Amino acid sequence: MVDLWWLPLGAGGRSVRWNGRVYEALVARRTGRPVRDLYHAALEAGDGSALVVIEVAPVLGGPPGDRGAVASGPVGTRWAGRSALFRYEVRRWAGGVIPDRDEAVASPQRLSDDPATAARLLSLVPQVPTPVWGRDELGAGEMWNSNSVVAWLIARAGIDPGRARLPAGGRAPGWDAGLAVAARQPPSTV
Repeated sequence: MVDLWWLPLGAGGRSVRWNGRVYEALVARRTGRPVRDLYHAALEAGDGSALVVIEVAPVLGGPPGDRGAVASGPVGTRWAGRSALFRYEVRRWAGGVIPDRDEAVASPQRLSDDPATAARLLSLVPQVPTPVWGRDELGAGEMWNSNSVVAWLIARAGIDPGRARLPAGGRAPGWDAGLAVAARQPPSTV
């Protein structure tokens, strides 16, 4: 199975939530539309043997394997990413938990019940692109972030991205970037 979780941006923390609200207010004003709630995505997948959490989060101390980190990238600028303070990691965490899961909205959304699809998605996690978070280095038309990673994985695993439904009145910046980058690549053979 593959389940999608929508978490309010900044759930569990004030700084990210405040910055997200400022960002969304500026974008809404520039584009002439109402302000929307912002969400970021996480996945749970199971191939019949164990439940695995797929998420993107700041790099933490300790061995990456302890939390399932399989890839990482810089945040903001490439040069800042030399410091762990400005790095993100992509986790494929068997037995892991989605932080602030209790604040999720319109979740979980079952995207697939097929064990082979779940296994394919899990095998793709280490291959996800890791450009600079918050930038459009891949020319996808919007910034790369956790939503981009989840959208890329869903599309590359062969799951119809249309099955993912945003909470009412919500927006997931970066989602379309993940779909655009996935569409440029040949079909997955894993």
